[in-house]
Amino acid sequence: MSDQHVDARVDITGVVCPVTFVKTKVALEELEDGQVLEVRLNGGEPIQNVPRSLKDEGHRVVSVTQSEDGTYLLAVVKGGLAV
Repeated sequence: MSDQHVDARVDITGVVCPVTFVKTKVALEELEDGQVLEVRLNGGEPIQNVPRSLKDEGHRVVSVTQSEDGTYLLAVVKGGLAV
């Protein structure tokens, strides 16, 4: 993520599904459309479910990077779909 601007960050490695998506969604609600949220999350269920749920909500996942510690960094651009 060093080459991309990040507007906000959230670390959800300490929570389990479905709270992982809830925390991510709340963080996105604080941003304007088009802003970038970086999410640190664990492998397994969170990395399988959170990106899919974000896409279902109309957001755009722009990168998924595995870190040396086994966690993932997910960059998501807030979409403009009204709820």
